[in-house]
Amino acid sequence: MKKRYLIAALIVLSFCSVFIGVKDVNPLDLFRLDEEATQILLISRLPRLASIIIAGVSMSIAGLIMQQLSRNKFVSPTTAGTMDAARMGILVSMMLFASASPLQKMLVAFGFALVGTWVFMKILERIKFKDTIFIPLVGLMFGNIVSSVTTFFAYKYDLIQNISSWLQGDFSLVIKGQYELIYVSVPLVVIAYAFANIFTVAGMGEEFSINLGLNYKQIVNIGLIIVALVTSVVVLTAGMIPFLGLIIPNIVSIYQGDHLKKNLSHTALLGAVFVLFCDILGRVIIYPYEISIGLTVGVIGSAIFLYLLMRSKKYAS
Repeated sequence: MKKRYLIAALIVLSFCSVFIGVKDVNPLDLFRLDEEATQILLISRLPRLASIIIAGVSMSIAGLIMQQLSRNKFVSPTTAGTMDAARMGILVSMMLFASASPLQKMLVAFGFALVGTWVFMKILERIKFKDTIFIPLVGLMFGNIVSSVTTFFAYKYDLIQNISSWLQGDFSLVIKGQYELIYVSVPLVVIAYAFANIFTVAGMGEEFSINLGLNYKQIVNIGLIIVALVTSVVVLTAGMIPFLGLIIPNIVSIYQGDHLKKNLSHTALLGAVFVLFCDILGRVIIYPYEISIGLTVGVIGSAIFLYLLMRSKKYAS
């Protein structure tokens, strides 16, 4: 899978995404200066396309960073409790700051996501039986505990409907003026690219990194901050998109190897293409109604996750 094919797929799917919807809009409407079609594109379709691409790129790279730092191919924001912790942060912001702005909610969600990811990494350090499949299962259990606590307090304070809106990712409500927060992910992706070689060295272990003169804990903290901030921004803007940060880096590593800097651009492109494909599929499969992106990515992603587990077990035996 070469980069030029991914770029071509991204362009084709982006074009399709812009002109697929309940309201028929075709490219000729732009040349006719149709005001209604132009408004639909500027207010709904283009913001949706931008948020899909940024979410796909940033969550895939966040998963790649987590896998590199944890040295486990099955660790991601979904399997490490990061998304569940961010969701708990959103609930806390609703409970304590009823009129909180999106930026304030993002900061609270970021704090919880960072703590949740840090706790998982600490659990990882204490596990002696570091099996490839066992560790993400521990992360899933940790995430379910956090999710259960969130659900309990949501029921107690009658916020279950509000918090359920973040349970499944959905781009249908993305419109101009309500999605711009996701642009925070763009500089984080740039920082991740700048630190790619350092993350690669850190992924070889603490002792190896220290011998090369790196401040291992500082590098890990930078990686965790990037992952937590990206996750909280995406969850707040589009909701939870499961398995994205897990499957995309694994697919790329199958045909590209494990060099982080070489994989970043492929991971970003494949993540954007995959989310775009799932979003278009959700929009056309029961047209004119729509299946949420969380459901389509969850179904396809879980199938790929099971395949990767079976593939790992096959090569281990």
